[in-house]
Amino acid sequence: MASTAVMDNSADSSPRQNQLLFWGCFAALIATAFGFQVRAMLMETWGSEFGIDKTQQGEIFGAGLWPFAISIIIFSLIIDRIGYGRAMIFAGICHIGQAVMLYSAKGEGAYNMLYWGSIVGALGNGTVEAVINPVVATLFPRQKTKWLAILHAGWPGGLVIAGLLFMGVANTNEAGNITNYSLIILLTLLPIVVYTVMLFGRKFPVQERVQAGVSFKEMLQEPGILSWAVAVVLVVLEVGRVFEFSTTIKLGAMAVLIIPFAAYVRKLGRPIFFLMVLIMCPLATTELGTDSWITPLMTNEMTIAGVNPAWLLVYTSLIMMVLRFFAGPIVHALPPLKLLAISAALAAVGLYSLGSVSGFTMIFAVATLYGFGKTFFWPATLGVISEQFPKSGALGINMIAGIGMLSVGTLGAAWLGYVQDVDTVKNLQADHAAIHEKTVANTETKSFLGLIAYQSVDDTDATDEEKKIIGDIQDGSKKQVLKTATMLPIAMCISYVLLMMYFTSQGGYKVVELSGGQQANASSPDTTSNEDQG
Repeated sequence: MASTAVMDNSADSSPRQNQLLFWGCFAALIATAFGFQVRAMLMETWGSEFGIDKTQQGEIFGAGLWPFAISIIIFSLIIDRIGYGRAMIFAGICHIGQAVMLYSAKGEGAYNMLYWGSIVGALGNGTVEAVINPVVATLFPRQKTKWLAILHAGWPGGLVIAGLLFMGVANTNEAGNITNYSLIILLTLLPIVVYTVMLFGRKFPVQERVQAGVSFKEMLQEPGILSWAVAVVLVVLEVGRVFEFSTTIKLGAMAVLIIPFAAYVRKLGRPIFFLMVLIMCPLATTELGTDSWITPLMTNEMTIAGVNPAWLLVYTSLIMMVLRFFAGPIVHALPPLKLLAISAALAAVGLYSLGSVSGFTMIFAVATLYGFGKTFFWPATLGVISEQFPKSGALGINMIAGIGMLSVGTLGAAWLGYVQDVDTVKNLQADHAAIHEKTVANTETKSFLGLIAYQSVDDTDATDEEKKIIGDIQDGSKKQVLKTATMLPIAMCISYVLLMMYFTSQGGYKVVELSGGQQANASSPDTTSNEDQG
């Protein structure tokens, strides 16, 4: 896949080499977006074809996200030793495996194949980001936020390219389901071929932590015990749910993973790092969880307007792509925390409005706000971690991304589906008791996160008139989901304002640079406006 040899960025690299490596990383991120887009576009079809309910659909969305955290964190711990090239080989194998498994989903076993195929793909996605985030931060040490933003334009760019390509070849039936979904799954292989060719033979830089002589233990001490514990708890809860582990086994697994780490590190971690970890949980659900659901949630509204609902995700992704490509002036004008606070406020208004308006024009108008709002969440957060905690190296920048994916995968995406199912059942019981008795009362009781029992609608034996009533109620529940999700960016906005106040009290937001194993506050040429966060 790529050479495992490394180079010292200060000695053997050249601008051309750096640019080729950067765009290879960019192409790999596009491939991760193709896998995401295929689930967003085909989930309604899979639901109808294989009888998969909304909460189960949310679990499949989540399976395409939470394993990301496992691979990104594990590889971040060892990537400086095994080499970036070997990691990318593993990523390529996972991406091909995902395509094969999604393509093979059939009949009663379809849910399991879609679920596990999504897990395999997510492991590949996490490995890709375990490589590209520290590589780009090292290639451009004085312009981290800018180039991380441009790099992460590959994500929405991939959503746009995949969305247009998939819609261009898709055939739909009268119910709006895609009939040639196997072809669409095969198309996810295209960007895999591209990034394999682009990264073949490339040399990767030595990560800045390694160059500065910061030890492995010092790297672990930056996130510390608290942030590690968050990651472990989320991983064990989800893996325990999948394999139906008992509470005793889950607690034992947590202890085995946390106690030795704590004994070795002996530090709780940097408080601001831990706070950014907590903020990352609602951030990831606001962006990725809602993106997972945006196409199925708006299907009815967009269909009434005569527009393919996939256009909504393509449109908001296009906004993100353009803004991230031209991130330089924006990052120069706005310190990262102020940019994050503004983004959270815009996302809150956009999400609530999406759940309140109707009609093609109004939907796309408020989707613009949502698109602007979510654009800089991910790269600006990675920029803050990279700028404030350079000693954390590959682990710090990737742990924050991994916990974000992990939280939306284990909690966020499934929660959005759960809110739909519960709201639909509640309204059906309140307004149409007879239909509720027929389609819900005798259905199997399921479990959300292994903790909360719920029931979903089974309209198999419902009449056409009853199905229409159920459909109308489900459409209302879809919009309620977006309104409910608004609480997440509101909480984020408040947190960013508090962080801005803290940095102001400390003399302003300043970029921390590493030199010879020591760290010192400095302001790089492109971030002079970041001197005063307040």
